[in-house]
Amino acid sequence: MEYNIFQLQYALDTFYFLVCGALVMWMAAGFAMLEAGLVRSKNTVEILTKNITLFAVASIMYMVVGYSIMYGGDIFLSTITGSGAVEGGEENATYAPSADFFFQVVFVATAMSIVSGAVAERMKLFAFLAFAVVMTGFIYPMEGSWTWNGESVFGMYTLGDLGFLDFAGSGIVHMAGAAAALAGVILVGARSGKYGPNGEVNAIPGANLPLATLGTFILWLGWFGFNGGSVLATATVDSANAVAVVFMNTNLAAAGGCIGALILAKIMFGKADLTMALNGCLAGLVAITAGPDTPSALQATIFGALGGLLVVFSITTLDKLKIDDPVGAISVHGTVGLLGLLLVPVTNGDASFSGQIIGALTIFGWVFITSLIVFFGIKMAMGLRVTDEEEYAGVDASECGLEAYPEFSALK
Repeated sequence: MEYNIFQLQYALDTFYFLVCGALVMWMAAGFAMLEAGLVRSKNTVEILTKNITLFAVASIMYMVVGYSIMYGGDIFLSTITGSGAVEGGEENATYAPSADFFFQVVFVATAMSIVSGAVAERMKLFAFLAFAVVMTGFIYPMEGSWTWNGESVFGMYTLGDLGFLDFAGSGIVHMAGAAAALAGVILVGARSGKYGPNGEVNAIPGANLPLATLGTFILWLGWFGFNGGSVLATATVDSANAVAVVFMNTNLAAAGGCIGALILAKIMFGKADLTMALNGCLAGLVAITAGPDTPSALQATIFGALGGLLVVFSITTLDKLKIDDPVGAISVHGTVGLLGLLLVPVTNGDASFSGQIIGALTIFGWVFITSLIVFFGIKMAMGLRVTDEEEYAGVDASECGLEAYPEFSALK
């Protein structure tokens, strides 16, 4: 009887893990729609190509070597198809090792998706994909091994021993993606016409705000798998209750972020800026991701609202610094990712502010410096940026040879 119960728990936990992984995979569609809506129509095909191809690159590279670097084991997942069942331990049920790979690989793709939006409209497609190979196969797995796998950082210190906690990846996934995005943006430069000679910041509106809104809703939905799946189990009363709390807090943080950003945008700009509301939703989600399991419902809402407020200030500040991010990815995932890490000790006594700061510096320092080196190498080898003429015409034509909305093109 006990063995049958154990088998049922194992099956439920594995199935739950896989469903949550599928929800996170659906976030790739959210990123694609969000970015396609916030770029100009002449760059839509190329950004969609980046999004679907980076997911494929992430899946293959994490299979080849990334998972091995992050969690140990053999390259090409050669020994992962066995059973992960361990009966009689602290947890009575676990999940299949291949389910763990599937859940982890969609996180890798999420980190890489953050980069695509920040460098949109001017980076060469294959330069971006070359970076994706290194990011998903080496850079991300290295910092992942120091955090979620508990390895020491080059033998110097172990983040877990210092009080570092990141439940679902505010720092490990989101801030890491933003650090790589920042390195790419610095080296590729701003879009032509974004900044004037006297410090003016020129708005470059996205082509399809309904699509961007759809993308945000898809991301909001997928985030329940992102955070909820990180509980890692659901087949006991305690784990089921934990999953329910995480789902509740994730939703409330997104709502708080949306309202906070919308109100601040109205105060600052005099208008209800939809793009700020969308980024506010995502900022609230990023803010709660590091610790969705311990706050109360009210605290989760407040944390999300803080993320929504911060993202508005961050987006406007980066523009003043002439850091051109067409979709606000660096602010949403980087600035607010740091906030998420710093909020964990407020409700979780197992985390320390010093540990969170050291962890954030470790993640950002590693990813930013290595990304800068890789992007610079790609720039020397094949160039990062399309020509001015190609940028003016749109990278859809030069990189993909297609138009997203051909029936709306001028008659020739």
